[in-house]
Amino acid sequence: MNSSSFVLEPQPPVTVPTSNGRVFPIRRIFLIGRNYAEHVRELGGDPKADPPVFFTKPADAAIVPDETSPGVPFAPMTEDLHFEAELVLALKEGGTDLPVEGADALIWGMGLGCDLTRRDLQHAAKAAGTPWDMAKGFDHSAVLAPLVEGAVLDPSTELTLTRNGEICQRSALENMIWSPAEIISELSKFVQLQPGDLIFTGTPEGVGPLAIGDEVEITAGALPPLRFVMTIGNAAEKETKA
Repeated sequence: MNSSSFVLEPQPPVTVPTSNGRVFPIRRIFLIGRNYAEHVRELGGDPKADPPVFFTKPADAAIVPDETSPGVPFAPMTEDLHFEAELVLALKEGGTDLPVEGADALIWGMGLGCDLTRRDLQHAAKAAGTPWDMAKGFDHSAVLAPLVEGAVLDPSTELTLTRNGEICQRSALENMIWSPAEIISELSKFVQLQPGDLIFTGTPEGVGPLAIGDEVEITAGALPPLRFVMTIGNAAEKETKA
């Protein structure tokens, strides 16, 4: 199909940089909710009562801050924007109905992410029994650090988020209710996973609000840290395409 066949000019792929100087093309962004027991409890749930909950963000919700452009615009239509630190899996292969055994082999690499959430919109949607897409899938809501090919973290590795130098979230990866392999297996029952898919693996307890000017840092082992500053909304969009 040549370019003249398109009604509109196709958008270039959304990408995230990698530690080896290349770029990873993002196909879709999946997230799992309530995957740390203490976080489930702080939201008023029972960590053992329910199967995993999955949701999505558009690929172009991704934003990759760096030293020269660390700003992440504060989202419109909310007075309660929350941070959620997460480990992110980048898939090199896909499939459906995948067994847990061997699911790790689909992972190209890992990185760190922050799932920004309009908590007030989410609470209102839940109370009304309506979808909460706009609480999760808005512009700049998937903040990412560079991905690392072949990264493997010990389960005892701590995922930590600091806001303005104060620790807000800290939990070992082994505290996940569903492991990365289990997440991949469960998610593949609902959709056909594909190369280029990103999976946010859930956030520990301690989520909280952000304000303009807040400085956030997320770390886990030797992965590149994710650092960003909340800026006034409608700021110039951060370019995430190579």
